[in-house]
Amino acid sequence: MQNSRSLVLIIFFVHTIVSINCKDKTDLVTNQAALFVFGDSLFDAGNNNYIDTFSRFKSNIWPYGQTTFKSPTGRISDGRLIPDFLAEYAWLPLIPPNLQPSNGNNQFTFGVNFASGGAGALVGTFPGMVIGLGTQLNNFKNVVRRLRSELGDSEAERIISRAVYLFHIGGNDYVYPILFANSSTFQSSSKEKFSDFVFGNITTVIEEVYKVGGRKFGFLNIGAYDCAPASLIIDRTNIGSCFKPITDLINLHNKKLPNVLKLLERDLSGFKYALHDYHTSLSERINNPLKYGFKEGKKACCGTGPLRGINTCGGRVLGQSQGYELCENVTEYLFFDSFHLTEKAHRQIAELIWSGPSNVTGPYNLKTLFELK
Repeated sequence: MQNSRSLVLIIFFVHTIVSINCKDKTDLVTNQAALFVFGDSLFDAGNNNYIDTFSRFKSNIWPYGQTTFKSPTGRISDGRLIPDFLAEYAWLPLIPPNLQPSNGNNQFTFGVNFASGGAGALVGTFPGMVIGLGTQLNNFKNVVRRLRSELGDSEAERIISRAVYLFHIGGNDYVYPILFANSSTFQSSSKEKFSDFVFGNITTVIEEVYKVGGRKFGFLNIGAYDCAPASLIIDRTNIGSCFKPITDLINLHNKKLPNVLKLLERDLSGFKYALHDYHTSLSERINNPLKYGFKEGKKACCGTGPLRGINTCGGRVLGQSQGYELCENVTEYLFFDSFHLTEKAHRQIAELIWSGPSNVTGPYNLKTLFELK
């Protein structure tokens, strides 16, 4: 079965390559629903490779990319990310990062990835170092203009209206002011009010995509990153304990998200969405790794220090001269580095997003959204 699926995918990609090399604009048209991706490091396929930022926000170094690509791609993992698997399930090619220089309009008909490692919904989250959600929206609008120019309004509108828009954003907005900077907005606001600021920006972007023509949306709530290896070593007197200041903010965000989406569904005609409970999916694997085929749920494959929770993988922080440990068998690990998951974990989460039941991904799953015309 797997071999036959691989053969069909090869035939599909060959057909795609042949068609996009034709000069006739009609050959840029595809019957596949496109996938447009917005978010942070969970989804970044390499956009941070092409911006002027600190090395800690890039993963264009070994051993990132070691599993599938055999070289670094900018994905903050050993291999493929969740959107890569979702594209495969939707019979799409890999969705390219928006800033990739080799991009052409032919790729954009299948979708584009705008995500940036470290990005948040707020402008003040890692300012000047990442591509924030507002800028990702502007980049999407630029792609829409290119599609209209190349294909005409009618065909561009068909692609935009049939596409699925995938979002994972917000976690960095809560991590940044606690661990990296003293944010005046955070310090002067209650947790509830600060969360409202985050959701205000997220809602604005969703509404703007809707105005352009987007109707089908996929969302992940914030994962249990308060219990990632990096978080488990913050309190050196209690190694292995989740970092409660972030826990409270994540829980507040995840409690609000379903209500925000229900309001959008009420107010925006034709708005349909899939919401995956990523927090539960990740928590279950952290706490019960053996159940999901992992030996380690709290220790990273790559890094240094207790639980390999110090972010030294590949020398991202201090350079190539910095030492780090690398596990022998990455498939035994849930986390690849101190904050980011392995390809094996991404595949499992992607399967739940794609075809999970309504109590895991609902009210629609992504498979159903792609099938909707």
